[in-house]
Amino acid sequence: MSLLPRWEVLTEDAKIIIKRIGISALVLIFSLWIIRALIPWVLVVLVGYWIFKWLSK
Repeated sequence: MSLLPRWEVLTEDAKIIIKRIGISALVLIFSLWIIRALIPWVLVVLVGYWIFKWLSK
């Protein structure tokens, strides 16, 4: 006997909730993946801006 109820015996409301949680988890993982890829570029831009400000004094 499994700990999780089988999909066939779940109510429609429970199925909708599970689908929403799954979609939210996928969106969160995708967003974190995008942000993780952009962090080095943001740091490069910030350092470049600080160097530009320092040199323009």
